[in-house]
Amino acid sequence: QELLVESGGGSVQSGGSLRLSCAASQYTYNVPCMGWFRLAPGKQREGVASIDDAGVTMYADSVKGRFIISQANRPKTLYLQMNDLKPEDTAMYYCAAYRVSYGEARPRCTPDFAWSSWGQGTQVTVLH
Repeated sequence: QELLVESGGGSVQSGGSLRLSCAASQYTYNVPCMGWFRLAPGKQREGVASIDDAGVTMYADSVKGRFIISQANRPKTLYLQMNDLKPEDTAMYYCAAYRVSYGEARPRCTPDFAWSSWGQGTQVTVLH
């Protein structure tokens, strides 16, 4: 069963840091894009960051310079280091992946990508 399992969320004071992790052991083949998006009550889904299989990263303007996305290969794990957190970063954070089908062209990965799968999410709450 293919699973994406997030961890590392919690409550932190404004200006603090958190590191999210996503166990993605089944996502080792034909997965050119992985990333994080977030959902906050009353707001639209927001793509936060993406990384492709060459290590190229992209970020939403709202987190650029504060968040860092990275990945490890054995086991396959996705990370999101979040620094200088702000109350507006409060949201449920989801790890996401895109697996290409046979013959499908390699896509361009962006934070707002149309992900094919995602995890259950981990809550991040930033206190004033």
